[in-house]
Amino acid sequence: MKYLGPLELIENRWVIGDPTRKDGLCLVLAADGMEHHRRGVPEPQAVVPWTRFVGVGVSATHYAWESTRTAGVLDVLGNSSIGAGRSGCSVGGLLRHPYEDWSVNYTHHRRRYTAAHVTMVEALFRKVSAAKAPHLLGDPVWLGTAVARLAPLPARWGPPVTRQMRETIEDLGI
Repeated sequence: MKYLGPLELIENRWVIGDPTRKDGLCLVLAADGMEHHRRGVPEPQAVVPWTRFVGVGVSATHYAWESTRTAGVLDVLGNSSIGAGRSGCSVGGLLRHPYEDWSVNYTHHRRRYTAAHVTMVEALFRKVSAAKAPHLLGDPVWLGTAVARLAPLPARWGPPVTRQMRETIEDLGI
């Protein structure tokens, strides 16, 4: 499988988000760092070297409509905690030199992200951050291996799958 939630292999590059839709906001996980791109603009809007990341995380909604302003308002009014709204599909973290919070949005794919895939990609980013190894996200071979092992895990959620996910992530050698 070539994707895990919002993380997808496109033309030999791992990308978070769909560069073909609307604004086409996406993040390319390159060897040197994370590049924030917009559809139709040849140069990245921003590049953050892996060495600046103290921690990095990803957020994803299950459906594209959940990452709209309207869904964010409904989320707040309904006292929900699904993480809907404009920042529902985002990547963020703490950067160093200078220390600052950093967050950018990406465009949701047309396909639905399963709960299992969202949980797995979030857990993978948490593990990489805890290991102080965000540069691994820029290694296409390592990331391809991680996705190949995680993506086929059952979509039904429960203790056996949670254990399999944790064991799979631990086995990645972080």
